[in-house]
This record gives sequence, C-alpha cells and structure tokens, in this order.
Amino acid sequence: MSNHHVDVLVIGAGISGISAAHHLQTQCPHKSFLILEGRDSIGGTWDLFKYPGIRSDSDMYTLGFSFRPWRDPKAIADGPSIMSYLHGAVEDDGLQDKIRFGRKVINAQWSSQAAQWTLTVLNTQSQQEEVFTCGFVHLCTGYYNYEQAHHPDFPGEKNFKGPVIHPQFWPEDLDYENKKVVVIGSGATAVTLVPAMAEKAAKVTMLQRSPTYIVSMPAENPLANWARRNLPAKLAYGLTRWRNVLLNRLMFWYCRRYPEQAKKLLLKGARAELPAGFDFEKHLTPHYNVWDQRVCLAPDGDFFAALRAGTADIVTDHIDSFTKRGIKLASGSEVEADIIVSATGLDLKFFGGVDIQVDNTPVLAKDTMTYKGMMFSGVPNFALSSGYTNASWTLKCDLTSAYVCRLLNHMDKKGYAQARPQLDWADMEVAPLLDFTSGYVVRKLDELPKQGTVTPWRLHQNYLLDIMMLRMGRVTDGMEFSRTEKPA
Repeated sequence: MSNHHVDVLVIGAGISGISAAHHLQTQCPHKSFLILEGRDSIGGTWDLFKYPGIRSDSDMYTLGFSFRPWRDPKAIADGPSIMSYLHGAVEDDGLQDKIRFGRKVINAQWSSQAAQWTLTVLNTQSQQEEVFTCGFVHLCTGYYNYEQAHHPDFPGEKNFKGPVIHPQFWPEDLDYENKKVVVIGSGATAVTLVPAMAEKAAKVTMLQRSPTYIVSMPAENPLANWARRNLPAKLAYGLTRWRNVLLNRLMFWYCRRYPEQAKKLLLKGARAELPAGFDFEKHLTPHYNVWDQRVCLAPDGDFFAALRAGTADIVTDHIDSFTKRGIKLASGSEVEADIIVSATGLDLKFFGGVDIQVDNTPVLAKDTMTYKGMMFSGVPNFALSSGYTNASWTLKCDLTSAYVCRLLNHMDKKGYAQARPQLDWADMEVAPLLDFTSGYVVRKLDELPKQGTVTPWRLHQNYLLDIMMLRMGRVTDGMEFSRTEKPA
C-alpha cells in the first residue's frame, strides 16, 4: 500500500469537487489538497449520462459557478457544452495535477488522537489499495449511486424481445431510428428524452403512472445575452445570476404560499401549448402541489412540440406486465415497442457509499443530524456538498465550499485541530431531512440524516438564508473545537 498525506482530500471531480478545489486554492492557498475521482474523467453526472438530449434542468447562470461566467448564448445547455465549461474551469485553475483518477474511496476512518482521517482507496487501474491521510475530508460525490440505477421489478420483463435501456447506462450504439420507443417515467429525464428521441424514432410514447408539472421555458435568455454582449463578462453574469436567483425564489415562494393559484398558472401555460382534444386532465394535471416534486422544464416547448407533431404521445396507466411486443397495461390495452427506456429514477446513495468511522465506531447517516446542510453531528472535520431541491445544485455547493474554507482558516487562526458539530438531541425536535415527494427521495428517506427545527440544524432550502448563515454567520455556532484529542 502506498501512503499519501495532504491537508484536505476532496472526493469527486464533478461540479461540487471543482468548486471545492477552486475555493481551497483561492481562500486557503496555504493548504495542500488532492481530488480523488473514482471515474477516469471529470464531470460527474455530466460525464456519466450520455442519453439523447441530455441537458441542464436549471438555467446555467445559476447552475454555473459563481467564479466563472457562463458565456454560451443558451441558458438551458446541452451536456457537451456543460462538460466544455467544466473542463475550462479545471484548466483555468490548473487543477489537472491535483486530480487522481480511478481512485474509489472504500472507507474513511477518523482518529481523534491523531486528529486525522485515514482513507482506504482502490486504484481501479492497478486494482491495488492505497492509503491517503488528511486533516479534513470534503465529500463531493453527489447524491445517487453511479453504479446502479433504480429499476423496478417489472413482471415478464424477460419476455420482451427488444432492448430495455436505463438512461444512466445508455449504449452508444443504440439505433432507434424509425423504431417505436416507450419511455417509462414522467420526470426530468423522460421529459428530456421524449422530444430528443422523437426527432428520429417512428413514435415515442411516454408511459406514466401519474402526471408531472412541465413548464415551457426559452432556451435562450434575451436579456442575459444582451448583457453579455454589452457589459463586462463578470458584471453581466453576476447581474443575470442574481436576477434568476431572485425570480426563482419568488416563484417558489408564490407556489408554496398560493398553491392553487400557482397550479392554475402553470397548467394554463401548458394547456396553451397543446391542440384541442388533448386529454389534459388525464395526462398533464398532477395530483400534488407545485414543488412538492421538482418542476420539469421544456426548453422552447420542445416536449409540447413533439406532442403537437404527433411524433410523441402520453399514456397514463399502470404496468401489468411486459410482453413479447411491448407492455400490457392495467387497463388491458397494450403499448407496442421496439425499444423500452426505463426512466424510472435514481438510486439515492448518501456519503457516496463510503464506509465512515469515527474512533472505530461506524457512522450511519440516519443516526446523525445535519449541521448547516453540510456537516453532521458527531463527525469531525468532514463536510458534504449537496444542492437544493428547489434551485440549482451549484448555488449551495459554492456556499459550502466557501464555508469549509472559512472554517479551516478559523481553525488555523485559533490553533484548533478538530471541529465537531455537537448536539444535545434531547433538546431538539427532529424532522426528516427533506420535505419532498419525488420517488428517489421517498424510497430512501429513512436512511438519510435528520434535521432539526432551528439553525444551524435546520435545512433551509433557501439560498438567501444560507448566504446569511454561511457567509455572515459565526463558524462557532453548535461547533466544538479542540486542539488535541476530544475530551471524554
């Protein structure tokens, strides 16, 4: 086993990891760090997913980094454009030499006596284990299982003679031209796939159990593009970013405060995109309030355009079983297919599947309380980047990365070796981590950390409140610091 030591280990080289590395370089230039990436390239989600039409479901002015302007005319960007942006960020910061590819973290063990993390890491190229040690771990592994998607046990699936594909593992050589395609699901992936595949397929059917909210949005932002052409890049980007943050926050507040009015407003917009005679109530009227689940975007109304053109349709029903020719529905009818795409969601995976121990005691996420939405009760010198359920992922990741640097600098200034969020559970009312009804969350909610009812133990899902807490709030709130081994 080889041994490597740095001050900070960043786990993951996707959006979160690149953000963490940038902030370490700029705010903690005295700290040594490495990025351990399990795959063979940067990008995370944007490198993994290769299905037709892959794109952002948030505007790039808020999904982009705070420190690197988005310069492309399209506000809703395709996967290759996002990958190009991420590669540019890595090159600008000179991070290439900081990344160790093909390094899968198996476990992380904290020693209070040594004030140090020891990570066992599998080198996927040599298949040898390596040991990395550090004073602080910043986990940037995302929120889902990269190696396994959520795939329900469909009765009779083996009877179907064509391919059954999951978008997470899209085969590059899949030929769907002039084929009948059924896409199972109604989330963001399905809403992206349907119009993209409809351009070449004979027919694409979106088979859903229940509808979701789908909102048409211009792929380009005229005001943002005007600002980009006429103002300095950073100023134009900053203004557009804040405009979108505030507009999105206002819309979310409106949807929560006036759910019935919000529902009518969104459905009115969608209904206007569709031809007369379309069964809107059955296929596109959800039975839950707006933002109980994530709202799906249709750039330039591409999803609705495919429905109008007749190259795509929606079937709302339950699956009885797969057949040789397609899918038999609970209603008794059958949907024929040459290809079935199971866009049935992600398998949520907390801590990136890393086995974590503190002083030889295993740490289970469900037994912890989240601290400021990034650290966990009783776990020292450890942070996890995650995004918002109601806004762009990167907004929270940038705040988290900057806060970790604030904390590290505070510890150095005071001579502390350990920072451990501490909570008296008896004094705190406990609530589930997320108030969100999307399937991938509901399936694993019991395995997630809990949240409290007051700051810093409450998860706000609010960028503005998080700015006040993470940029302006005290780093000492709810935190126990020590210079040596934690007292008994």
